[in-house]
Amino acid sequence: MKIERVNSELKRQIQYVIDGEVKDPRIGGMITVTGVKTTPDLKYAKVSLSIFGDDEVEKKEAFDAICKASGFIRSTVKDLVRLRYMPELHFVLDRSIEHSLKINEILKSLNAEHSGQGNGDSNDN
Repeated sequence: MKIERVNSELKRQIQYVIDGEVKDPRIGGMITVTGVKTTPDLKYAKVSLSIFGDDEVEKKEAFDAICKASGFIRSTVKDLVRLRYMPELHFVLDRSIEHSLKINEILKSLNAEHSGQGNGDSNDN
């Protein structure tokens, strides 16, 4: 139970630091912390990030900027969270939201095609 509270608080504070303290223009408010998973010994934390935008190059640059700022993020979060030991942060990309949006678009287009064939004629191959 304690780990879940730690994960939740770390997620909240890491998001706060990314939004308000990291001054890298490559980040620009397009990053969301989707989850934090801390090891039971609290030495490591896997931080899942979702990066919004259409340009893959910009997304990669934003992710690289976060990775380079990990020491700053860790030390700033350490001042905000009362833990005996501040875990080392490892950032990973979370593409689940992006994947869900693509699936949703596919379903919408299939639904639109299906609605357009309302006369009962089906031309299946």
